[in-house]
Amino acid sequence: MSDMVEVIIDSIRVHLMAPQRVLVLKQTDAARYLTIWVGPYEAEAITIALQEVEVARPLTHDLLKSIFTAFNARITRIEIVKLQDDIFYGNIIAEVDGSEIRIDSRPSDAIAIAVRAHVPILVHVDVMDVAGMSPEQDMPAEAVAPARKEAPAPLSDEANDRLSIFKDFIDKLDIDDPNKDKPASPSL
Repeated sequence: MSDMVEVIIDSIRVHLMAPQRVLVLKQTDAARYLTIWVGPYEAEAITIALQEVEVARPLTHDLLKSIFTAFNARITRIEIVKLQDDIFYGNIIAEVDGSEIRIDSRPSDAIAIAVRAHVPILVHVDVMDVAGMSPEQDMPAEAVAPARKEAPAPLSDEANDRLSIFKDFIDKLDIDDPNKDKPASPSL
């Protein structure tokens, strides 16, 4: 397993323009992150398990964990093993009667099971090298001063006339000086 790195769930983010969520995984021994797009239902399943929300009936991932237990299979870890054509591939690793079995799974489903079974989430080094991000990588090497903006173009007479109505309104407001009614502080 030296070709695997352990990650933890850093956060689940909502994309405001699409129904997808972004699952952010953080490498445990480095400031490197892996982001995976997941569906809203998978994101909800992960969030419910992370927050330890009690549900009246078992959700799909709870059911799968129960099936593993019923067959005396112990989930030992989950792995994200490959990235191909922008699709992540994962496995659920379980131990049954002393033998290790690998079950092909979408990483989002595997992670939803991992948080319920309290097992490590591992990512293949090649996947992290290709898709992982470090905050230092995203920062420019040298801070660049923002470009100075030119002074705005002067307003036309017509625009000034239209805006004068607001100036008249503000001038007519009866705004008291906040210090007007305060007694003067005594001098020492």
